[in-house]
Amino acid sequence: MLQALIFDVDGTLADTEDAHRAAFNAAFAQAGLDWYWSEALYTRLLQVAGGKERIMHYWRMADPDEARSMRARTMVDRLHALKTRLYAEQVEGGRLPLRPGMLRLIREAHAAGMPMAIATTTTPANVDALLRAPFGPDWRRLFKAICDGATVAQKKPAPDIYHAALRGLGLPAYACLAFEDSEHGLRAATAAGIPTIVTPTAYTALHSFAGALLVLPHLGDPGQTMGQHIAGADHRWVDLDALAHWHEGTLFEAS
Repeated sequence: MLQALIFDVDGTLADTEDAHRAAFNAAFAQAGLDWYWSEALYTRLLQVAGGKERIMHYWRMADPDEARSMRARTMVDRLHALKTRLYAEQVEGGRLPLRPGMLRLIREAHAAGMPMAIATTTTPANVDALLRAPFGPDWRRLFKAICDGATVAQKKPAPDIYHAALRGLGLPAYACLAFEDSEHGLRAATAAGIPTIVTPTAYTALHSFAGALLVLPHLGDPGQTMGQHIAGADHRWVDLDALAHWHEGTLFEAS
């Protein structure tokens, strides 16, 4: 029986990666660096989990000697703090909407009394910046567990963040469903034993999603339906009944 939902944030709740990339590039410019991350480069860099880790990885590519200097770690911390502030400025006030179906599904689950959790390795500030607009400043009340980049040391694809979410929910993995958008996220969730639905973005569309319960373009809404009917869904959008159907292992091929 489906008892809880667990959501990744970046790419899953909202298509955030263009905003993150723009914030990284703005931070580099403000810091006087000539670095620029194109879409193609950023797509490759997303294989490195974590903003600070991503900056350091690129620094090692661009200037290996400088990346080993004592200055590098302090500079990475400063760059990431600046990038986080610039990202928050971009998304504040709801300028970055949630992906189709996410707002509706979270409200539906909350109204039904179904526990929910966040399992992301992005920073707490990034999560707050994204969710306070659609759900209000008290958005945390919607989630029984909020696990973010400050919760665990090992980032995805390690399953640590999902183990933390399960502890917060007080539920076994088989009683939950996870939502992810990337191969790293899928590997993290399934390594924790959690059935996972994947909704890829343009940045993750070519990832391998072997082992996913289902891969969908998005969750759909009455005004923005999925392009095909999915068995188990009465409409061309995902609701709690459809999730319970899939969770019980009765998914058939789409018709």
